[in-house]
Amino acid sequence: MSDFSAVSVIRTKRDGGVLRDAEIDWVVDAFTRGEVADEQMAALAMAILLRGMTTAETARWTQAMISSGERLDLTGLPRPTVDKHSTGGVGDKITLPLAPLVAACGAAVPQLSGRGLGHTGGTLDKLEAIPGWRASLGRDEFRTQLADVGAVICAPGGSLAPADHKLYALRDVTGTVESVPLIASSIMSKKIATGTQALVLDVKVGSGAFMKSVPAARELARAMVELGTAHGVRTVALLTNMDTPLGYAVGNGVEVAESVAVLAGGGPADVVELTVTLAREMLTAVGLPDADPAAALADGRAMDVWRRMIRAQGGDPDAPLPAAAETEQIRAAADGVVSQVDAFAIGEAAWRLGAGRARKEHPVSAAAGVLLHRRVGDPVRVGDALCELRTDDPATLPAARAVAAAAFQVGSEPPAPSLVIERVTADR
Repeated sequence: MSDFSAVSVIRTKRDGGVLRDAEIDWVVDAFTRGEVADEQMAALAMAILLRGMTTAETARWTQAMISSGERLDLTGLPRPTVDKHSTGGVGDKITLPLAPLVAACGAAVPQLSGRGLGHTGGTLDKLEAIPGWRASLGRDEFRTQLADVGAVICAPGGSLAPADHKLYALRDVTGTVESVPLIASSIMSKKIATGTQALVLDVKVGSGAFMKSVPAARELARAMVELGTAHGVRTVALLTNMDTPLGYAVGNGVEVAESVAVLAGGGPADVVELTVTLAREMLTAVGLPDADPAAALADGRAMDVWRRMIRAQGGDPDAPLPAAAETEQIRAAADGVVSQVDAFAIGEAAWRLGAGRARKEHPVSAAAGVLLHRRVGDPVRVGDALCELRTDDPATLPAARAVAAAAFQVGSEPPAPSLVIERVTADR
């Protein structure tokens, strides 16, 4: 017979109390085993959303979720290990060129990634646009590829933080996703369980991000940096702008194509800038500050690792990517300069075209998406193409057309937003 009950734990947090370590350990374990019912954990999650958690509570909650499963052992690898996590955005394909780039510079990147939901894309959905590529790897395959190639991008196994997997599904349908302690512990439990030595966080801020304001993003970044540091993982976070999409491509296959362009030494300036900036942070975190990621893009080393990584997971890096059956141009209605391309609206348009999903079990189209022809600061004249909609289902075009057209604003002077807003470390 347990000394605890779900009702007493819920009441403590409902009334603004601080949960004891033993209470947290018990409730997370009991929920994972099915002893605490979904409706009880949903009530506790709502209480946490409304009442918050102390730093100590959040750290213990994270540890309890890590302890609900296994922790990968990456010791003995010939390279230092460093991971990266993005809180999600529109056109955020950075993981694709970043992992092979950092590997080309001497580190190992054990990148466990997820799938898209709503207006934000998922790394695994993008990579599955490559014929033959598979997201699921066994533990031995994972470690072997990490040692041989230096980079792995794959789905997390069910043995890593299973409590988080179960709790996230519940939060998604009970209006409790927005809790900073629960977001931070969800992300960090999986990343810490991976066993990496260092972690760089890309916390998105703006219309296309989960966090809409800098103060909210800073709060989340600090919580995650504190959690990583407390668990012995060298952790740094960058707050980056997500008011406008990254690059020109938003979708699955189209983002793969743009990522390959970056690896070939080209690609959009903002995608290259953020990829190189994050690479430098990752390499510095594992004691390789003299590595030059810009040079590794220019001389083809990063592309070589990309091709090896894709082949190691069954993909054909030379195969053509899926092409959409239907395309439509959105055109400018006025002369001027593009002053805004709203990231959320473009993400929603891509989702409506079939590139995203409303629920995790829904399929996505590899060919659907939006290709921007004009970005913030570009001059336009009436009739110029602003973007191209791509889909396999023409029935999706009317709704996507309306959303995409509203994403663009044409004025006289564009803003000059900074891509990297702020850097958050353990000491500030």
